[in-house]
Amino acid sequence: MSKEIETREFEGKKLLILGGNPETIPLVEIANSWGIKTIIASAGATDPAKSYAWKAYTYNGLDVGAVIKIAADEQVDGVLVGVADILVPMYCKVCEALDLPCYATQQIVDVFAFKDVFKATCERYGVHGIPEYYLDSSMDSEDLAKIQYPVMVKPVDNGGGVGMTVAYSEEELKKGVEIALKASHSKRFIVEKYMQCDDMGMYYTFKDGYCSASCIYDRYTTDEQPGVSRVCLGGTYPSKHIDEYFQRMHPNAVRLFKEIGIENGVLMLSAFYENGEFYVYDTGFRLQGEAPHLLMRAIHGFDQRKMLIRFALTGSEGDADLKSEDDARLRGKWAATLWFLLKEGKIAKIQGFDQWEQDERVVDNIQRLYEGDTVLPEWIGNEKQVLARMYIVCNSKMELADTLKYYMSTVKVLDENGNNMLLKGFDVNKALELR
Repeated sequence: MSKEIETREFEGKKLLILGGNPETIPLVEIANSWGIKTIIASAGATDPAKSYAWKAYTYNGLDVGAVIKIAADEQVDGVLVGVADILVPMYCKVCEALDLPCYATQQIVDVFAFKDVFKATCERYGVHGIPEYYLDSSMDSEDLAKIQYPVMVKPVDNGGGVGMTVAYSEEELKKGVEIALKASHSKRFIVEKYMQCDDMGMYYTFKDGYCSASCIYDRYTTDEQPGVSRVCLGGTYPSKHIDEYFQRMHPNAVRLFKEIGIENGVLMLSAFYENGEFYVYDTGFRLQGEAPHLLMRAIHGFDQRKMLIRFALTGSEGDADLKSEDDARLRGKWAATLWFLLKEGKIAKIQGFDQWEQDERVVDNIQRLYEGDTVLPEWIGNEKQVLARMYIVCNSKMELADTLKYYMSTVKVLDENGNNMLLKGFDVNKALELR
């Protein structure tokens, strides 16, 4: 993990963090380095972030009442959601019950908590979603007859690829609906056109009502796993479509954010680009698992994690000046995230990660799995199959290309039989338009 500059301003304060996945660990570590007493509350008894916290609690399902009791009993000074969309509504309710600072309001939660509601809201502001087919759990034959395959089936209230499948026939569609309903807490799903085009991410930072586009980038996904959601292989910054995005979609997105009342926080939009149009397909009003904030910290100088911790304890994100410090064009630099995805099996040996800390081009490397861990069949098609995410910042496009190729060829992961467990990386030359 990167070294953080310590501050003792909040020494002894208690911060309740909701969620305990591996991506939440850096947030806990920063708070710990400030002398904050971190408390993790999550549904998983063995969630990794719990071992880093001052205290940890386990609750059943999405029991808001249980979490409010934990917060009240511990007399916490602030609450913060970690890296999990599903916990944002709980975060809002807990903060409201204890009258603590919260960057989300119920109105915002109502828009972002469910994919179908978010999609309908976006359309009102000229932010288009993926073309969708009407279908409900009754699986009416007339509705089924209108569907043109392939399609993506997904739950309205889950993320990270969980419960999402690609269907190429009616039989596969019906199976996909069962999977989506099982993964949906509200037992709702949507069926969309399966997009096979450029994929993008748009990451925004909000401070005291000011909205800043912090990075616009291109994402690349694997095609080695047919029938399941395409998991990300990485991204390159800035996007080749950045100029068109700012001209065509950014003003509408800003108007949407303002109208629903976003004042503070961080937000990700994911979108496809096809034939001059942008189609938003996902959002997350919290820190992201793919952590573009690590690149932003290295290039822009401000750290969204520190801003959110400050906000949780004070109601202010601090003195960061987004107008002067933020720059979606990265001040002329080139950057990337490189994901290492694993096939099913038990990890016996990992090679090639031992030198990244001495490489100035690599600003961080967040490893999720280690030798001895097992990649389960149900992890395939979602972000649980991610071994690690590497964060790279370079001074030129060619330097970035060389760095990506180097680590793609250097990192090796073998199972107990000596078989390769790594999926292929993305095409660097094509991604950076080098040919």
